[in-house]
Amino acid sequence: MRTYETVVILDDRRVHDEGVAYGDEFAAMLAAAGGEVIRKKSLGRKQFAREMRKRKTGYYWDFIFKLDPDKAAALPEKYKLDERVLRLKCFLYDRPQDPYHLDDAPKEAPVIAKPILDDAPTKEGAEPEEA
Repeated sequence: MRTYETVVILDDRRVHDEGVAYGDEFAAMLAAAGGEVIRKKSLGRKQFAREMRKRKTGYYWDFIFKLDPDKAAALPEKYKLDERVLRLKCFLYDRPQDPYHLDDAPKEAPVIAKPILDDAPTKEGAEPEEA
């Protein structure tokens, strides 16, 4: 089994519950195919930069799951004819563990070191300027 990430854009005119039912259906389909859902997350409703099938907005969903490669290759074909799905992209999830990507990670920003000041001599006893 390999780990995949799939981003699904749902048609907001055909989905009435912000895609919650679709998210549950997609997770159940993965489980029935022998996969394991690691994360299922709604990214909310977003406006498109360009219209897609005469639609200006859609609901974004992000799934991270483990599945056999043969079954993962069949996902786009299975959902190509689903009228609720505007776009479905499946990627191989080969990122290293990133604590800022996961939901349970701390929300603190990494500490950035201060620049090192030059120890160059200054004009006649004046204090060095700080950046």
